[in-house]
Formats: sequence, C-alpha cells, structure tokens
Amino acid sequence: MNEIIKSLWERKSIRAFEEKKIPSEAREIILSAALQAPSAGNMTLYTIIDVQSQKLKDTLAVTCDNQPFIAKAPLVLVFCADFHRWYNLFTSYCEDVRKPSLGDLQLASVDAVIAAHNCVVAAESLGIGSCYIGDITENFEKHKELFNLPQHVVPVCMLVLGYPTQQQKERIKPNRFKVEDIVYKDTYDIEKANCLDRMLKERENKSDEEFKDWVVKFLNRKHNSEFSIEMSRSCEEMVKEFTK
Repeated sequence: MNEIIKSLWERKSIRAFEEKKIPSEAREIILSAALQAPSAGNMTLYTIIDVQSQKLKDTLAVTCDNQPFIAKAPLVLVFCADFHRWYNLFTSYCEDVRKPSLGDLQLASVDAVIAAHNCVVAAESLGIGSCYIGDITENFEKHKELFNLPQHVVPVCMLVLGYPTQQQKERIKPNRFKVEDIVYKDTYDIEKANCLDRMLKERENKSDEEFKDWVVKFLNRKHNSEFSIEMSRSCEEMVKEFTK
C-alpha cells in the first residue's frame, strides 16, 4: 500500500491538538494544496478565510454549535462558495449577465469542498490532523457579518487543523460501511438502500434488541437536533443570499 492510500485509510477526525504552532512553511503547503484542486472551468469558485484572530476563533467555537476545541486549533480555515468575483467581472465587461443561481451555488460549493479536502490530505502527509466543521453553515447571518461576506458569497465548510495529542493518535477510527453496500452498479439499488438497518447493525456491532434504542438516540442527537434544524434554516438563507 503506497503512502497516499495508507494515509487515506488511517486518517480520522482530530478534535484535540497539542499546544504547538504549525510552521509557516507547513501552513503555506496546506493552503497551496487547496489551489491545486480541480475546479469547475478552472474558475476557483471559492475563497478561503484563514482565521488567525483568537477572538474570531473564540466566537466560532460558540456559533458553530458550542465546540470549544475550535478555539484551540492552531489553524482554522473557512471555505466559502464565492461567485462574487466572477459576477463582478462579468457585469463589468459584458451585457445581459444572468444572476447566479442554484447551479452556480452547487458548483461553487463542490469547488470549495474539493479544495478543503486537498488541504486535509496535504496536512495528513505532514503529520497534522484535521476535522471538518459542518456547523459553519449554522448562524449564517452572524457569520456573514463576522467575515464581512458580500453578496454571492456563503460559507460551506470549515477545517480546524493541528498536531494531534497522543490520545487522539491512539483513538480507534470508527468503522466504515462496506464498499458493496454503498457502491451500486449502473442504477440506484433500492433493495440495498432499504437494508440500512442491516448495514448499521454490522457496522456498529448492535443486536436487534440494542438497535432500535441506538436509532432513536442517533435521530435525536443528529437529525432532530437543534443544530440540524438551525443548519437547514441557515442554508435556506444562504441560498437566498447567493441567488438574489
């Protein structure tokens, strides 16, 4: 197994970091790796905000679902879907320019996440751990003001990075689904999709008696949670801002 494949298999989310700064050279490699990612039409439909202010980190630790470890991360990067630059260029040089729409938001969001994962892979190769923070899509109005985001720019993901503690290095990576359960040949496999309970019982090593209780707790912790409801509300506002 080559080193890239090995790092993909071993990589896990890191939520506790050593009190150790990331060297400027490593920071530059991680950020430069983002720009090497593929993007739609080579447009680079994203902006990365390198959050260096401790005050901003402290605020994000609260607005992103009250997660204190965010404030302790040596490197915090916010990835924004960004059509502001291109729309400004188009309207400056061209007539009859349509407004950005859902398709543009989709492309820009995908661009941003691909770039973020390039950062993750680059960081992993340097011994630097990372964790995606989807909660940056909560509290859109606050984050828009916090980062002075113009029209057609919305935050879609955030990364916190740093050197993992020994406990985090030793923590066992959660099991993943099997390839044959998630990869379908040629068409969507309804029968397989409707066997999620079987897949999860195997993945989580739960008996039939334990499983229902696990599902109820998972539902309340994730899908029915306040943060999930707020995320949906906030994303609706982001769509309005991006497409108006």
